[in-house]
Amino acid sequence: MAPRQDRWPDDSGLRAGRAPGARPLTGHLGALYRTPLSFLDGLPRHGDLVEIRVGRRPVFVLCHPALVRRVLTDDRVYDRHGASYERSRRAMGHGLATCPQADHRAQRRLMQPAFRPDHLAGYAAVMRQAIGETADGWRHGRETDLGRELFLLATKSAIRALFGADLPPAEARELHDALDTFLKGIYRQSLLPWAARLPTPGNRRYARALACWRAHTTRLIGAHRAHAAEQAAGRAAGHKNVLSHLLSVRTPDGAPVADDAVHDQSTALVVAGIETTAAALAWACHLLSHHPAVEEELYAEAHGVLGGRVATQDDLPRLPLTERVVMETLRLYPPAWLIPRSTAVETELAGRRLPAGSTVVFSPYVVHRRGDLYPEPARFLPGRWAADEASGGPDGSVRLRAYAPFGLGAHRCIGEAFALTEATMALATLAARWRLRPVPGAVVRPAARAVLAPERLPMYLYER
Repeated sequence: MAPRQDRWPDDSGLRAGRAPGARPLTGHLGALYRTPLSFLDGLPRHGDLVEIRVGRRPVFVLCHPALVRRVLTDDRVYDRHGASYERSRRAMGHGLATCPQADHRAQRRLMQPAFRPDHLAGYAAVMRQAIGETADGWRHGRETDLGRELFLLATKSAIRALFGADLPPAEARELHDALDTFLKGIYRQSLLPWAARLPTPGNRRYARALACWRAHTTRLIGAHRAHAAEQAAGRAAGHKNVLSHLLSVRTPDGAPVADDAVHDQSTALVVAGIETTAAALAWACHLLSHHPAVEEELYAEAHGVLGGRVATQDDLPRLPLTERVVMETLRLYPPAWLIPRSTAVETELAGRRLPAGSTVVFSPYVVHRRGDLYPEPARFLPGRWAADEASGGPDGSVRLRAYAPFGLGAHRCIGEAFALTEATMALATLAARWRLRPVPGAVVRPAARAVLAPERLPMYLYER
């Protein structure tokens, strides 16, 4: 039997172009810092591979799904090298989220067992407890920054599930502020690498935030080691989680995982397990608050399935609309909205020669808003996914293959199932219990930072 052909066509019919409006010294820095999403949204008009300028540096933005698939599935040519990854590794260590192709396979094999389906069932039970505490803790008629509330929920859920620990509310808020400052700072440093060396107040805040975040991770690991020692002595109950896996697993040569490697993987998990899920939930609530018809459909589904209780993993197959709302939210506002690669060798893409060391960037935000793939691309239409599932036709297949909020290929996010499970359970539970209304006059805008999240999300909470 011939092998299944699951590849995009070659890029011979695609074209390269340049974005207009570059300044002589700064290039497109102004737009990337002040209005990055509207700037990116306009790039497909100029080609399928569009050159922009970050200062004087050329950066090539992928605007066609065929190019995305080629780049993200060929990590020998398009590797995780370059200045942006060097900065990320200095901040986050040499873990799965930042390591180059040469180290990735071994690290993925090391981490994969902790994300098997049997582990996910245990994580979902922990998520359920955290979601219930959050839903019970809100107050009717209260105005709140919902983005911060959802961050606290994601923090409680991820820290318990991934690390078998808890953070007191004050420490969770401190971690939120630290991660917010860090994610803004690392985005700014990616645009202005020379500015990272200046003794500015912003850089000092970034350094303090990074130290705070690392200190939290160190305390989590230390607490887990102490708990493991009590467990070994028979004084504490055990629970499988990612950190317990890292501390017990052995490398191929039989050695335990080195302490710095445990710290690197754990540091990245704090961002991946908290910020991305919190951002997705925040955007979902924002979109639903402006689309009351969808919100009421979601309420009917969630109330009918849950009847007032907290969602479980077993409920997920009976929550198809909730799943589509999450999918459509991730289409419109993918948390990991800029994914860079660096060419390891000279290559050609869309007819454009790229020297070794060229920076290529994939933005799910750009590809997810192509009108030829997603009619009315700027509209929040969860039903588009139901139509794809029902038709089973080639258009639906192309749309799904162009959909990549968690990346593609070998580097696809290892925690995808974890994040989708938590987001769907949380959204169904909250939708069944609470009606969310935006504060009149409040403007919700994305923050210019490494994870795409609202700057603030002021909402009124009304119990159903």
